[in-house]
Amino acid sequence: MPLTVDVKSELVSLRDPRPTARVAELTALLRFAGGLHSIAGRVAVEAEVDSERLARRVARELAEIYGVRPELAHVQASGGRTGIAVAVRVIDQGETLARQTGLLDQRRRPVRGLPNKLTTGSRGDLAAVWRGAFLATGTLTDPGRSASLEIACPSSEAAMALVGAGARIGIASKAREVRGVHRVVVREGDAIRLALFEMGARKAASEWEQLRQRREVRADVNRLVNFDDANLRRSAQAAVAACARVERALELLGDDVPEHLRSAGDLRLAHRDASLDELGHHADPPLT
Repeated sequence: MPLTVDVKSELVSLRDPRPTARVAELTALLRFAGGLHSIAGRVAVEAEVDSERLARRVARELAEIYGVRPELAHVQASGGRTGIAVAVRVIDQGETLARQTGLLDQRRRPVRGLPNKLTTGSRGDLAAVWRGAFLATGTLTDPGRSASLEIACPSSEAAMALVGAGARIGIASKAREVRGVHRVVVREGDAIRLALFEMGARKAASEWEQLRQRREVRADVNRLVNFDDANLRRSAQAAVAACARVERALELLGDDVPEHLRSAGDLRLAHRDASLDELGHHADPPLT
């Protein structure tokens, strides 16, 4: 998906200097790209991402914000994705990291949605949550009738939390379950552009909007062409039917046809493909 790759490339290049936004983005990415695992009785935090560049960014943020050094490993992509992914794992200090990010509550229970401090944060923090979630599992399709921005979610609670966070910054989205996978879906063109803009993919938002407008113009032209074609077909069919009726009437009436009707009939038969307006111009004198 070229559009998805372009958006993620732009987002990976973005670095929000605000500490709370960095925490929000990193926590959302960890939540949506993997989560918590138990390895030899210890809590481990793992995120599976689709590029080396993103994996290195996650590792750098973990080191700078929380002082942990994760392991990076190439693995077979999971969660319905194909190809090779990069796993970012924190085993030592995994439980401490899980508590600090809010992935574990005070009773050592996994948080099924998103930490409350993220979904009630500032506008910049909420945008960072969406950015982290999209970097983890987001996709963007081409503008058109079935255009969509989608984010696969680890649970229905995470999906609803993301929908709520989006609503607070004006992003209209819905939580759906498709083939057993929870997703947050943005369908409307304006909402998709706004979501890209709020996440920080300003260039991608502009390019997507231009592509959408070009396709809408092309679709309008095609509709007009199809409409004109349909009108021409109907006119041609009506002309054929009219000629058949004229020929039948002249045949039945023979010499008893009034002169004005004969003139009109002959005019139609002489210009079989003409519309009524064109037929009037062929008359002598012209008729309206």
